[in-house]
Amino acid sequence: MDLSVKTYRITRADLVRYAGASGDFNPIHWSERFATGVGLPGVIAHGMFTMALVGRAVTEWAGAPDAVVDYGVRFTRPVPVPDDDQGTEIEVRAVVKEVTEDGLTRLDLTATCHGQKVLAQARATVRSSS
Repeated sequence: MDLSVKTYRITRADLVRYAGASGDFNPIHWSERFATGVGLPGVIAHGMFTMALVGRAVTEWAGAPDAVVDYGVRFTRPVPVPDDDQGTEIEVRAVVKEVTEDGLTRLDLTATCHGQKVLAQARATVRSSS
């Protein structure tokens, strides 16, 4: 299993698409004025969108979506998304913590944005492809 770092870009356009798909139109995900008014650094990505991107990394490492047996995270820090064409990036890393006799691999995951962890207790269990 190649556990090379995965990098995903998030733009404001992605937030609009995710809001439409999820039905989560909370203004912290699209209104700078509202987001800063409630104490956030600016518009932030949906937590579940961030979790989905990390899940995408897990499925890429595992080789198939149905190889993911278990996956969970805790949200610790928002992912600010600037209002420009570049957006921001999250980097996802994994460390193998255990390989069981029944072919399961347990991964500890780290997701960062600008060097700061945005998730805690991020873990996945995947079924070996062989």
